[in-house]
Amino acid sequence: MAASCLIARSDGVELSGLPEKEVQIGKGGLRKRILRKGNSWRTPCPGDQVHVRYSGRVKDGALLDSGGGGSTAMEFKLGQCEVIEGWDEGVATMKKGERAIFTIPPNLAYGESGSPPLVPPNATLVFDIEMVSWTSVRDLTGDGGVLKKIIKEGEGWATPRDADEVSVRYEVMLEDGTVILKSDGDVEFQIGQDSSFEKVHLCPAMSIAVKTMRKGEKAELAVKFSYGFRGRTVPESIELGASADSNLVIQFELIAWKSVVDVTGDKKVLKKIVRAGEGFDHPDEGSVVKVAYTGKFEDGSIFERKGSTEEPFEYVALEEQVNEGLDRAILSMKKGEQALVTMRTNSVGLDDSVVSTNSVLSYEVELIDFTKDKPFWKMNACEKLEACESTKNDGNSLFKTGRFWCASKKYEKAEKYVQFDHCFTDEEKSSVNALRLSCYLNNAACKLRLGDYSGATKFCTKALDLDPCNIKALYRRSQAYLKSCDFDEAESDINKALILQPENRDVKLVYKELKDKQKEYKVYQAEISRTMLSRMA
Repeated sequence: MAASCLIARSDGVELSGLPEKEVQIGKGGLRKRILRKGNSWRTPCPGDQVHVRYSGRVKDGALLDSGGGGSTAMEFKLGQCEVIEGWDEGVATMKKGERAIFTIPPNLAYGESGSPPLVPPNATLVFDIEMVSWTSVRDLTGDGGVLKKIIKEGEGWATPRDADEVSVRYEVMLEDGTVILKSDGDVEFQIGQDSSFEKVHLCPAMSIAVKTMRKGEKAELAVKFSYGFRGRTVPESIELGASADSNLVIQFELIAWKSVVDVTGDKKVLKKIVRAGEGFDHPDEGSVVKVAYTGKFEDGSIFERKGSTEEPFEYVALEEQVNEGLDRAILSMKKGEQALVTMRTNSVGLDDSVVSTNSVLSYEVELIDFTKDKPFWKMNACEKLEACESTKNDGNSLFKTGRFWCASKKYEKAEKYVQFDHCFTDEEKSSVNALRLSCYLNNAACKLRLGDYSGATKFCTKALDLDPCNIKALYRRSQAYLKSCDFDEAESDINKALILQPENRDVKLVYKELKDKQKEYKVYQAEISRTMLSRMA
């Protein structure tokens, strides 16, 4: 901080009669005494533009006064070395409205050289600082490529995520204020996925910034020119008279957005929320669901319509009464929610005689109401056993038809009915353990078919906790380990299984597969070693 900026009270009144309580900040010897507590819990972050009032002096020495009494207003960017280190470190601990005395040792001030004529060498400084306010400035890319300053706070706490559809307004300027691009009203785009937006707009900077914004928020973005157009040519609609080293300023506003949920985790079934639902609960497998939906082809023609708000279509979730993709999307909805669900026909198992292969379908869906099954904690022991057996059998039927995800959900639900055994008699506990074991083993088989090898390992381990010598559990867990290239664990399980059943054909086949893979891995390692040695030669 320049010596000419160090202005203090000429009478020194504010620096006398300090509170006795003083604390050390950090490890450099900075000390702080609070004169007045702040009115918020928040403190500024590095990069924020802070506005303070201050006065100061050299400890046991002269006032830092460049003329005239009273405190002085000052603005600076926190943590950017625009002020002495003691200021950066101390102001970062202050809340809005707070006033404090900071005693700053030489190593956090001007050190051995001082700042003549006001600050002598090795001087300790004392500052009375009041935090007036600050404007948050965030480095969104970590390299200064996109800096964001909030102009107007948004509503709520939620922010958009990748694939969400956002509505924004913006104005892009050069540093001299020349407008080079401006939105014509509200502009909608899908974060990270709308290539048409990328061709016309500054998508990299805007896509990054919008994920940090709340509804209604206005922000100013400082964007490095090369960063804004990274990896692409400047749009033809933009005429520039600036070099590639110029920075851009974007006035950016998030009007609203619609959340997009990847229902299946592989982007084959996507749900865009048109109207948010109520509360936090949603249906699960076996729930009685009331919906209204309309299915459309890509050209907008309707191929299916069921239910209405007045007379909803009622069905049981995950009972093959609607196509699987739509069924799974509805399970993610809340009461009263409206959504647009899109999927490809080859991902949902629809009849090819109804729709063409690999075409895109969309469903306009409203979840009007739903009723869940009787919760397990309200059931008696007999009801729990019956519900577990029945749900497990439903899972078996789904497994036979190749609907492994739905079958897995049934096995998970079945096990929940008997997960606590304190209400069962000793005789019933034997049946409970047999049901649990069956659910774990069947679910592991589902996970193997789905390629979820960690899930398969988890359920096999649960089965082995009940029955340490269970051949199926050892066999399926060894398969999962093998697929995950965890050869040591796979070999351990296979060896245990062979000791229990030396002639088991399936186990022997897995053992052969393991040995083949181990040989392949040794060849691969040897090739890598030869390559490394040849490069070193």
